[in-house]
Amino acid sequence: MRNKLLAGAMALALIGCSEKSAEDAAITETSTAETAAAKESSADSAAAPRIGIEAAPGVAFDYAYTFRLADHRISKIQEEHAAACETLGIQRCRIADVRYQLTDEKLVEAQTQFKLDPGIARKFGANAIASVEKAEGVLADASVAGEDVGTGILASQQRSAGSEAEIARLEERLKSGGLDKRERAELLAQIAQLRGQIGDERQSRRVGEARIAWTSVAFNYVSDGGLPGIGHENPFANAGETLMRSGSTALSFVLTLGAAILPWGIILALLVGLWRSRAVVTIRRRLGEKSAPDTPAS
Repeated sequence: MRNKLLAGAMALALIGCSEKSAEDAAITETSTAETAAAKESSADSAAAPRIGIEAAPGVAFDYAYTFRLADHRISKIQEEHAAACETLGIQRCRIADVRYQLTDEKLVEAQTQFKLDPGIARKFGANAIASVEKAEGVLADASVAGEDVGTGILASQQRSAGSEAEIARLEERLKSGGLDKRERAELLAQIAQLRGQIGDERQSRRVGEARIAWTSVAFNYVSDGGLPGIGHENPFANAGETLMRSGSTALSFVLTLGAAILPWGIILALLVGLWRSRAVVTIRRRLGEKSAPDTPAS
């Protein structure tokens, strides 16, 4: 009997430990999930404002990011972003423009413009930021601009409906008869004008609908102006750039001043040289002898 009680107590202890372990595991798993969610939320918040398309119906958004990183890494990052767009497919992402330029200061400037499905535009920007940070770059600037295109489309539809109603009224007036040639020609001109306005409104709506269907995302890449290992803000590079600019300004001033003074200096030198020349000295001596009074003989 005593052995049975002891075995039962051990079983209860094991069950309790098992339940406690399961509970601890569940708590750990929940904590891990919450931590991951918090990290993801933090990363997303650094990318761009969390704006859902369902919260802004009819609004066309334009995203713009400026990345600052080393010159030799810009082209690689630009290619990675283009490849990410190609992976999504043309139904969700399209490359609209690609630029790469080496400036006169030997610094790289580049830009890539995308047209994206509005539902993935913000996530696409967040992934781009992560890739730039992985390449030891930084997000220097980010902006999200919105335009209420839906309201304009609705107003255009209302104007078109009014024009169509007016066309129907004018056509009924034509069918009623009793019009002279001048009145009939005037009504036909009004109908043609209204049909032209309807066509313009239709084209305007198509442009607006395209703006809503595709979100514009622009990635700008600029040089950090630094040296490897120094950091993104390199004081030595900034000082060197300032020195070069100051030297260039001083040299330009000296050359300008020299160009202004040089012709007059040449003329003055020629006059002085002519005055001191042997021929002039001889002439001066002869003139001096002629002008001197005759000395009486002793």
